[in-house]
Amino acid sequence: MVLSNLHLINGSQPVNIEIKGRLISSVNSGDLAADELTLDFNGAVALPGLINSHDHLDFNLFPQFGDHFYENYTQWGAYIHQQYKAQINKVLEVPLQLRAAWGIYKNLIAGVTTIVDHSDGQKFKSDLVNVVQAYHCLHSVQFEKHWKRKLNNPLKLGKPYVVHVGEGLDEPAHNEIDELLKGNLFNKKLIAIHGVAMDAHQAQKFKALVWCPQSNCFLLNSTADIKVLKEHTPILFGTDSTLTSDWNIWEHLRLAMKFGHLNSDELLQSLTTTPAQTWKLNTGELIANKDADILIAKKNISNIYNTNPEDLLMVMYRGQINLFSEEIYQQLVNQGFSVKQFDRVRIGNAYKYVVGNVVRLIDQIRSYYPDAIFPVVPA
Repeated sequence: MVLSNLHLINGSQPVNIEIKGRLISSVNSGDLAADELTLDFNGAVALPGLINSHDHLDFNLFPQFGDHFYENYTQWGAYIHQQYKAQINKVLEVPLQLRAAWGIYKNLIAGVTTIVDHSDGQKFKSDLVNVVQAYHCLHSVQFEKHWKRKLNNPLKLGKPYVVHVGEGLDEPAHNEIDELLKGNLFNKKLIAIHGVAMDAHQAQKFKALVWCPQSNCFLLNSTADIKVLKEHTPILFGTDSTLTSDWNIWEHLRLAMKFGHLNSDELLQSLTTTPAQTWKLNTGELIANKDADILIAKKNISNIYNTNPEDLLMVMYRGQINLFSEEIYQQLVNQGFSVKQFDRVRIGNAYKYVVGNVVRLIDQIRSYYPDAIFPVVPA
């Protein structure tokens, strides 16, 4: 397959991306290679598929819960389980696998091709995106029972431990970071999520920090001091679930840009090259021999962070087209590409074709939870 006439995010000359199997075989500005399927994107923008380094896949049917700001995540957790108990139970009536399947589609239709699902229970697998499982999960110092024993298990070596930590503004939120570090007797590799209360000295002890600014602002009306912390640990980007944030990762990125803690290039790195290195993935760059995880957006986007799911022309994962826009439908059909396995849906005013059976999934979920709201509408 050849994806032709594309502009790379940091390039000026149009290029062609040639794909063999699951890998990119070349990226060049020369003559087109002969291929049975060649798509002309007329100067659209190509970038690596996004890596969402923090989500809870089975929590993405929830609306945002909370009606004021909190000092820390334990206050918020206690409050929502008291105030929203009935609504929570309604969502939990949907079988776990259906909830997780929607979490995967939520990410896919926004351009995410790799998700780090923070779950120590059932591991979810998918052919649509890469669900990263190469880590040990601890929820948090306050909510994970026997976290010290689990962290210091001598049989669990090599993989990093991923944990919510410092999600708050008060002294307890700051002190729990020290408690975690002090309890890490064997200096296991730690990846922190949130770190709002983290300082520079603490940051040095972590393999990376996952920044979730929209979730932080919803709960705390504040976020981590990434401008300082980025000097001491790598920064990854995460959305968290719809319990505390919008389904659309591009809304999160626009908020991140407003903070100014990361410049445009640094923010893109937090979604591509940096998490690829952290999670040891063969993706994150549009170069030969990397996985063909590719996101293509319309060429009239003046700033890539102005993108929305409506603007995506294609989402590819490991050489497989998983989403395409109606603008390239005819090109695909004319070259014999089968569209039978795709559902036609509407996102805003745009029509997309999404692989699998997302329409049936939505119907199944609504049979359990009729009040479920989705950003896509069957078309």
